[in-house]
Amino acid sequence: MSGEDITFRKVRSRGSGAIDQARFKECGEHVIFEHGALAFHPENISIGSNVYVGHYAILSGYYKNEMQIGSNVWIGQQCFLHSAGGLVIGDGVGIGPGVSITTSSHRELPRSFPIYAAEVEFAPVFLDGGCDIGIRAIILPGVRIGRGAQIGAGAVVTQKIPEYAVAVGIPARVIRFRD
Repeated sequence: MSGEDITFRKVRSRGSGAIDQARFKECGEHVIFEHGALAFHPENISIGSNVYVGHYAILSGYYKNEMQIGSNVWIGQQCFLHSAGGLVIGDGVGIGPGVSITTSSHRELPRSFPIYAAEVEFAPVFLDGGCDIGIRAIILPGVRIGRGAQIGAGAVVTQKIPEYAVAVGIPARVIRFRD
């Protein structure tokens, strides 16, 4: 069963997030924003249908590049999704509570300079359809999580994860493949 084949579960929610969905580049039907969810630069964020965004999640769009969220996606509470370098989330993806995804980092400077003063580098992140990201995992710039892959809780993903792989740890490493 692929992410496209999964029927979105009915979610009981007040959906009380005060987000103006008309401000998004695109926003499908049945999109729920829970209380405290935030969206920055929504004009650069596209959202499919049947998407749930949990309490206090942050969709951090950027003035350049885009965030694309497919259909039938679940984003847990307190997630931080950053799209300065571009972020593509496929259909049927589950993102557990507290997950952080970043698409930029600072270049290294000599130690006499503060790191925050360095030039910023950008690299896109791709979460292919049907993958699942465990609670509090961290996905770093330039990573692709393959279709149907599963990332364990608390993992730090620094490199590409193949389709249907199960990856855990810091840094994340593949321990097996799903049947």
